Amino acid sequence: MSDRPGTAQQEDWNTKRLLNWITEAFQKKGLESPRMRAEMLVAHVLGCQRLELYTRYERPASPLERQSLRDLVGRALKDEPIDYLIGERWFFGLPFHVSRAVLVPRPSTETIVEQVLLHCRASHGGSPGSRGRTGEGIRFADIGTGSGCITVALLKNLPKATAIATDLSADALEIARKNAVRHSVADRVEFIQGDLLAPLVEHPAGRGGGAPFDYLLSNPPYIPDPEWAEVPPDVKHYEPESALRGGADGLRFLRPLLNDGPGLLRPGGEGQAGVLMLETAASTAERLKLMARAHPDLDPETCRVVDDGDGLPRVVVAARR
Repeated sequence: MSDRPGTAQQEDWNTKRLLNWITEAFQKKGLESPRMRAEMLVAHVLGCQRLELYTRYERPASPLERQSLRDLVGRALKDEPIDYLIGERWFFGLPFHVSRAVLVPRPSTETIVEQVLLHCRASHGGSPGSRGRTGEGIRFADIGTGSGCITVALLKNLPKATAIATDLSADALEIARKNAVRHSVADRVEFIQGDLLAPLVEHPAGRGGGAPFDYLLSNPPYIPDPEWAEVPPDVKHYEPESALRGGADGLRFLRPLLNDGPGLLRPGGEGQAGVLMLETAASTAERLKLMARAHPDLDPETCRVVDDGDGLPRVVVAARR
């Protein structure tokens, strides 16, 4: 009896056996979370949710389904990310379209979303219907939006907030637009193509030294060159390198965001000061925090580093003076 679903007798290859075969193959390869990855592929091919697989354990796979799975498993065993293979990734409880034009959204980036929501509710009220819960009058900018995961997740949780999301890549912006439409927030976000802060500076809201944003957010490329050799092959060979590498010290893109971003935030005094949140490498977080404390437009008392879910220093937070 063959151990491959394309050559065994058809009746042998039900959902249960497919899951076991794929899980074993992924375990031998040393892939992270092999059972979950197997479930993702099988659910994708069968057109169902992962939880539904366990009500279909004895369902026989068709020849086309078996062939599709063989092809996808072969690609996964060559390190191609499962998320690209199925065209989807979950982030902050929401499914997002992904392609090789964008980074795969990661749990570490959810830290930015969590921090914005916490700050918004603490600063603008946390009761039902309050500005802190609805986002009424709140506007934020997401620089290098990629799949749009930060923007879309925030707009879903702040149903009256608005946003501007930028990216240098037209292909990435197309994915972000699809995700905004998918989650019914497209009417509250403006997508603009351009490099870093340039689209905001050139935007009518930002001309003349205006400071229109309550939050300025970014998950830019930040992997330092010395750390590139340690990047896993599924990331290094498939995800867009331009969205990953941050130059010799990892701060090539973070430095201009930190230097020029505060001028686009709402100043303190009459109202609640705007907040800058930047995702960075664990190895550069402390340095970036010290740079933020030295910035004349940022309040040094608010500058801090927030750990991600794995306990790694990940997001530098600082409020405008």
